Amino acid sequence: MKIKYLDLQKITQTFEPDLSRTIKHVIDVGWFLYGSETHAFEREFADFCGTSYCLGTANGLDALTLILKSYKDLLGWKADDEVIVPAFTFIASIEAINRAGLRPVLCDVRTDDFLIDETLIEPLINSHTKAILPVHLYGKVCRMSTIRLLAQQYGLKVIEDAAQAHGAIAEDGKRAGACGDAAGFSFYPGKNLGALGDGGAIVTNDKAVIDYANELANYGMSRKYVHEEKGINSRLDEIQAAVLRIKLKRLDYDNKCRQKMAYRYFTEIRNKKLELPYNGGVKWDESVYHIFPILCSKRDTLRSYLKEKDIETLIHYPIPPHLQKAYQEFNNLSFPVAEHICRNQVSIPLNQSLSEEEINYIITTLNDFVC
Repeated sequence: MKIKYLDLQKITQTFEPDLSRTIKHVIDVGWFLYGSETHAFEREFADFCGTSYCLGTANGLDALTLILKSYKDLLGWKADDEVIVPAFTFIASIEAINRAGLRPVLCDVRTDDFLIDETLIEPLINSHTKAILPVHLYGKVCRMSTIRLLAQQYGLKVIEDAAQAHGAIAEDGKRAGACGDAAGFSFYPGKNLGALGDGGAIVTNDKAVIDYANELANYGMSRKYVHEEKGINSRLDEIQAAVLRIKLKRLDYDNKCRQKMAYRYFTEIRNKKLELPYNGGVKWDESVYHIFPILCSKRDTLRSYLKEKDIETLIHYPIPPHLQKAYQEFNNLSFPVAEHICRNQVSIPLNQSLSEEEINYIITTLNDFVC
């Protein structure tokens, strides 16, 4: 059998005929921006996350940038004030800080779950630090209780990058998005809650931030053709909002399907050449498994072997941000854990479209790997 890493066509088909019906409805109504579908999704997603407000945006990068720019302007942060961010993340987490005119300060991550190491944050805090930006990477929420305490102690904002953690639950029972001052989500098609194109959202309990971000996202307009700020164009359109409303209803169920598959990986993959995350699954139900990462010192050999067995894999991510050409100012820094993960990480298929037979095949094939 041939197993794709992610079969978006197969997943999308499971939402039919509702998807086609709702898209046709939007077309028939003829209102494509700032309409009833977007407003309804914003209410529903805020309720889902447990926050008071939600603003749809064009993508997740814009969502994070708008949050940071809003706090910067509202609170009088200066250019190049600092935001602490994990050294192992997708580059957008760091790009958002730069786009807002702030300076990213990188912090190494934990070996067990690859999330920001909260024990390393405090030494990075100084008079220029204004916020901490934890990234709920791969579907697991960071240790937010400790991060919030640090933020309160030093008067910092906590801005969650929840782009990979739709529906994930933190240690205190809160959903991703409700654990800090504001959060940015991405609805890129491959996410647990994915649109049929790009999309994003801001969620928060801070009305001043949501109102200001809304203004910035609409060309900086306070009212039609009155521009009080230099803004951008970042909107979630009606078709994508309508699609997301349908998918949101099934998100918790689909996440539980992912968790059940992950539990099988943890309990049935016994190959000592492979290192599983989250202490080998001791707390397997704390992630919604946007990505299931394994580490292997013979990564290229493993991926070639799996390819021969018709199992597609990906790497998230092969080069850490501080070693990217775009961030030459960080090239002399060293983050040993982040670098180790980047050298050894392999993402194996895990999503609600996989059959039991396919999961069996993946497990057996991994257990048979010899290098």
